[in-house]
Amino acid sequence: MKSPTPFAQTYFHGTKADLQLGDYIEPGNNSNYGERKNAKYIFLTATLDAAIWGAELAEGNGKEHIYLVEPTGEIENDPDLTDKKFPGNPTQSFRSQHPFRIVGEVGIWNGHAPEQVKAMKDALEKLKTEGIRSLNDE
Repeated sequence: MKSPTPFAQTYFHGTKADLQLGDYIEPGNNSNYGERKNAKYIFLTATLDAAIWGAELAEGNGKEHIYLVEPTGEIENDPDLTDKKFPGNPTQSFRSQHPFRIVGEVGIWNGHAPEQVKAMKDALEKLKTEGIRSLNDE
């Protein structure tokens, strides 16, 4: 009798990058947020809603994607969301310095209303003009 095959925890990653199954999302690309430096961290979430925000707020004009990803190393709470805004991590948002392997893509999902996306982008721009930095830029 074969032993059961463990199933790795799968998370979501929202982006406008056009990637394929088996590709890896790795740190070092320009960040979509903060000072847009080469990202020290990459992000994933256990909630579809947070991944939708990631796709909608990502820089660029490409098609929005939500990928199913498996981390290849340790993950930790995203301090911008968990420590500053939402104690207890209700958005289930995490970051890592280790690649994520793409294992699937969510094909059908409903985005936020255009006015919600605009309000969120405006709020992020306001933080930027006020000089409020992301903890992920440090």
